[in-house]
Amino acid sequence: MTSQPTLPTDTGAPGSSSPPSPGLHAGLKNRHLSMIAIGGVIGAGLFVGSSSGIATAGPGILLSYALVGTMVVLVMRMLGEMSAANPSSGSFSAHADRALGRWAGFSIGWLYWFFWVVVLAVEATAGAVILEGWIPAVPQWGWALIVMVVLTATNLVSVGSYGEFEFWFAGIKVVAIAAFIVVGGMAVFGVLPGVDAEKAGLGNLTDHGGFLPNGPGAILIGVLLVVFSFMGSEIATLAAGETEDPQRSVTKSTNSIIWRIAVFYLGSIFVVVALLPWNDPSIKEKGSYVAALDSLGIAHAGQIMNFIVLTSVLSCLNSGLYTASRMAFSLGERGDAPRSFGRTTSRGVPMTAILASVVFGFVAVIFNYFFPEGVFLFLVNSSGAVALFVWLVICFSQLRMRRIIERETPEKLVVKMWLYPYLTWATIGLILFVLAYMLTDTEHGNREILLLSLLVAAIVVGISLVKEKILGQRAGAPAEAAGVADKTAEADKVR
Repeated sequence: MTSQPTLPTDTGAPGSSSPPSPGLHAGLKNRHLSMIAIGGVIGAGLFVGSSSGIATAGPGILLSYALVGTMVVLVMRMLGEMSAANPSSGSFSAHADRALGRWAGFSIGWLYWFFWVVVLAVEATAGAVILEGWIPAVPQWGWALIVMVVLTATNLVSVGSYGEFEFWFAGIKVVAIAAFIVVGGMAVFGVLPGVDAEKAGLGNLTDHGGFLPNGPGAILIGVLLVVFSFMGSEIATLAAGETEDPQRSVTKSTNSIIWRIAVFYLGSIFVVVALLPWNDPSIKEKGSYVAALDSLGIAHAGQIMNFIVLTSVLSCLNSGLYTASRMAFSLGERGDAPRSFGRTTSRGVPMTAILASVVFGFVAVIFNYFFPEGVFLFLVNSSGAVALFVWLVICFSQLRMRRIIERETPEKLVVKMWLYPYLTWATIGLILFVLAYMLTDTEHGNREILLLSLLVAAIVVGISLVKEKILGQRAGAPAEAAGVADKTAEADKVR
């Protein structure tokens, strides 16, 4: 592999003018980032979790996806504005560091890292279940170990190898969903040759109890059920820091977020609810996408979907390990994590950050096998609302960073948030409303998820404030000593 130019990374400290770290390499190509940006919004949750949303809100789940999608588009626009002006491996954590204070960058960075290492355990387990079904001779824990080892090795080689793997993983997801939308859409409109889809038709949107069979309130429950499947949209802004032209890469991925969400989320869910009545029992029994494929008489629909879900799981694992390690690298570089996290190999790989992330992830996998209803359930629930916390911090950071950028480097404001600051405040209001609504939802466990996530967030913020106070005292001691020395010298001169 040819050597790659090293990249400067923004330290993110308030008013920082220290030289950037040369550690990371520009090893990602444009095609890598394009597919990372597209694949980042397609998580395994779209395939696995959409059936509960459809069962709850009926065809009205489309409004839930549209509402959350709009929120994500607005948040990504804000993040794109900041990241295009100041590309950084720490992305929103580095921006929060500068805009809101060290406590904010520390807290949201560690919470985000925690979210992704827990996701590693969830996805490794999900992938192991599928693989064990195909090859039962290898136990689940064996498959989980194999998957984690392979993807860890991929990330340790170079950022280019991560990009290449993600290019193909995301490519399979994109092709699969695009084919599903085209074939399913033709069946809905009755133009698919050789297929008699008896239940398909636009009438499914209104014929079975109406578009909102469970009332308008179900839209909000649907929002809570689907909001977490959108986490990952921000990966492109972290990965852009390892391209040769970060500003152009961030701008391109930010501008394309609207059609990506519209096509892959709204498009595919529309096809599902148009192919089958929302209350068809097969949606709950088999999963929404498998049930939709079965309704078209496609042979081995379950195995086809298992392969696509496995690809999504591997993609999520690959990106999760990359994202967690880059956040840990940024935290180490800024002094908010062990300094070894901020060091890289000669290939520009933050090896210690990667290994620390995967070790925690695999420990969580072990917890899942031995304490599924105890420790592991706590880990999953306590990281569940982190996505909303991240989006909220991005909003508040953008309010402050916009003024800083306009004052210091207005020429870097190549991506602008629409209707600033009104849409930013509207997004903050929407996120706070979703968080408040979570407190009322005991049926789906969202209240417990929010309370546990708030507990973990409070602990992390507390640690950050204590850390700042200790560092402030240490910095104050030399300054105080210097002041005493100056006064002594002055007194000597007078004498």
